[in-house]
Amino acid sequence: MPSPSVVLATGSYDRTIRFWEATSGTCYRTIQHADSQVNRIEITSDKRLLAAAGNPNIRVYDVNSNNPQPLSTFEGHTGNVTALGFYKDSKLMFSGSEDGTVKLWDLRTTGYQQEYESRAAVNSVVAHSNEMELISGDQNGNVRVWEVAKGSCSCELVPEVGTAIRSISVSYDGNLAVAANNNGTCFVWRLSSKTGSVTHFEPLHKLVAHEGYILKCLISPDVMHLATTSSDKTIKLWSLENFELKQTLTGHQKWVWDCVFSVDAAYLVSASSDSTACLWDLSTGDAIRVYSGHSKAVSCCALNDCAVDPQDQE
Repeated sequence: MPSPSVVLATGSYDRTIRFWEATSGTCYRTIQHADSQVNRIEITSDKRLLAAAGNPNIRVYDVNSNNPQPLSTFEGHTGNVTALGFYKDSKLMFSGSEDGTVKLWDLRTTGYQQEYESRAAVNSVVAHSNEMELISGDQNGNVRVWEVAKGSCSCELVPEVGTAIRSISVSYDGNLAVAANNNGTCFVWRLSSKTGSVTHFEPLHKLVAHEGYILKCLISPDVMHLATTSSDKTIKLWSLENFELKQTLTGHQKWVWDCVFSVDAAYLVSASSDSTACLWDLSTGDAIRVYSGHSKAVSCCALNDCAVDPQDQE
């Protein structure tokens, strides 16, 4: 199979992962994920691998073949795996689970390299752009910063006591972090750190974004906008300059679980309980493509439309 320039995939409660031609909306490959529902999917920066978080394992598939079997399975979590991500070099993977742990994995082996005890079900994990810290959000309302090398928690924030943190996003430049909670509120921090020191979180803004749960928050690649998806069936786009509402994207019929920006921040893909994913043109706010084929809720989506450095393919 030739390597596609745009890799777009969705995961569902119907226990499948589907790959789509982004422009036509055609599904060209379906993987059966027999173990469990698919909670989260991520694509490596080199577009070679897709990881799928299930219950309780993570399976890694080859993007550029029709092989229905996983290349590897990562076992170690004892509960639903709810968070997943890769480092830029596509060699390290991190995860979070309802078992209360955050784990760091080396894709060249199957055992985890590090384990961090959050002591509450983990809903979201992201890597700081410095790649020396992981930031997690949990069901008890804690945001924790983990120093990868030391294996310890260097910072703990509780923006709203007892309200679950549903999603965390860190900007590509490493200057902003956002945590979204079950009350529909986003907390925004400015990040700073001296060389070799722990990242400092300076409160910047509290944004009341939705009346329902926020299920995903995501800072755009150009760090101009914040996207929030919600149980209220909408996606909202906020300015990161003045935190004003720029757009409300409507069209999904049920909860919107996930979203991902195109690399130029001109488009957004969303995943919903209404069994569809949508491609939105952010210049107009219109859904220009609907990806239909799943038989149950679409819980997650992943998109990689970056240009790949030829050196990364070697």
